[in-house]
Amino acid sequence: MTMPEWLNNAVFYEIYPQSFKDTDSDGIGDINGITEKLGYIRDLGCNALWINPCFKSPFGDAGYDVEDYCTVAPRYGTNEDLIRLFNEAHALGMHVILDLVPGHTSVAHEWFRQSLKAEKNEFTDRYVWTDSIWTEPDGMNCIRGISDRDGSCAVNFFSHQPALNYGYYKPDPDKKWQQPMDAEGPRATLEAMKNIMRFWLGLGCDGFRVDMAGSLVKNDEDGKGTVKLWQNVRAFLDSEFPEAAIVSEWGEPDKSLMGGFHMDFLLHFGPSHYNDLFRCEEPYFSSRGKGDVSAFVQKYIENYNKTERRGLICIPSGNHDMDRLARSLSPDEIKIAFAFLLSMPGAPFIYYGDEIGMRYVENLTSVEGGYGRTGSRSPMQWDGTPNAGFGSSAPEKLYIPIDSDADRPTVEKQAADSSSIYNEVRRLIEIRQSHKALQSCGEIEFVYAEENAYPLAYIRSCGEEKILVIINPSDKEQKFSYSYPVSTALYSIGGNADCSDGVITVPPCFAGFYGG
Repeated sequence: MTMPEWLNNAVFYEIYPQSFKDTDSDGIGDINGITEKLGYIRDLGCNALWINPCFKSPFGDAGYDVEDYCTVAPRYGTNEDLIRLFNEAHALGMHVILDLVPGHTSVAHEWFRQSLKAEKNEFTDRYVWTDSIWTEPDGMNCIRGISDRDGSCAVNFFSHQPALNYGYYKPDPDKKWQQPMDAEGPRATLEAMKNIMRFWLGLGCDGFRVDMAGSLVKNDEDGKGTVKLWQNVRAFLDSEFPEAAIVSEWGEPDKSLMGGFHMDFLLHFGPSHYNDLFRCEEPYFSSRGKGDVSAFVQKYIENYNKTERRGLICIPSGNHDMDRLARSLSPDEIKIAFAFLLSMPGAPFIYYGDEIGMRYVENLTSVEGGYGRTGSRSPMQWDGTPNAGFGSSAPEKLYIPIDSDADRPTVEKQAADSSSIYNEVRRLIEIRQSHKALQSCGEIEFVYAEENAYPLAYIRSCGEEKILVIINPSDKEQKFSYSYPVSTALYSIGGNADCSDGVITVPPCFAGFYGG
């Protein structure tokens, strides 16, 4: 199994479609708004997009409650608008992946409506149903008492998101409703999901980010059943769409990459210690210098070795489910965080607005199931015009209120400021794309990552090229023993490193890349 070649130098930009650009003045972003801003994304240096769910939905969970997998939500536009986006992105040398939600649907989906019927039909076993309304699925919440069908239906997330049936890895023989993975219902569900992938890939989509990818098979010891399921999907893609890429929301690369995913995210949940970097009481990237990167590095190395380079371990700047970077880091700290993010292996993912330091908007009422996440989903801030250039609707019509601070960061202001986060990100992406050692598949060797210590240092390499990366977010000068020439700086912020007698000294609030 091979990886699509375009992932070698991919830098992704995540777009929350309802919050990116509104072209029809209804207060909600749309597909044409994304198409309009492709030039901006390409100029930033990103050559790939991940678009959060844009399918028809009642939007009880921001589109992660799908009503029709093959129809663009009318508020975003039409299927033809999305096809035009694919085509225009491809013309700019960019790729587009969509968000696939295979674990559950909305209660409004026609599959679920049919499964509610007491009479057996094609969709009776499309979801995880018990055989009695008095029986709850073990370890899961459920929907019950809403139709004549006798049984309780498991839910995968919110109470309006019934769990699709991919079977049980180890069915309980005393619970006949627990179907094995190779039963007719689970097999039909998997084939239906493949058909959805075929549909969009055939129209020009380049792959999928897969929501809750590790949740599909139930009673699944160590994820073995779900790994097997995704190996089946990967074989289908390799056969029919070998250039299509899939990235998992799983957070356990040893499982997801073994399962055939090309990429897996390190996330704010799971065992990766991702939060130690940016989102904890004392983040490693805070200049206070009280953070600890060692547990993150230890787990990263463990995953890196386990995966045997089957795919890419991807570290995002954030996403629609996390606090904004700017909620815990200052603009100068964010720049150094990006020096790390854009010099690590795997494809980087930049959450829209992080490149300008957009802030978490406090004290918002939940919108479409966002709850505490709503403040990270506010409209993109383009310029100084009304609604920060997001769209021309009345402010009260905005899907989510915009950051009301008159000093809020915007693309317009950041682009004009040579010392801005935006221009630092552009510079870092340009350097990354100029050196294969810094790109997705370059190897990594950590040379300094001690417990409760700074700096962080690692060697990126590809063939004969070797680059030493040194990251010191702390506000104090730091030293570590390592003999490496630091005279040729490919990149630096905050000053320069010095090497003398086998000891490298770096200034405070510093990042540097050095070619050997």
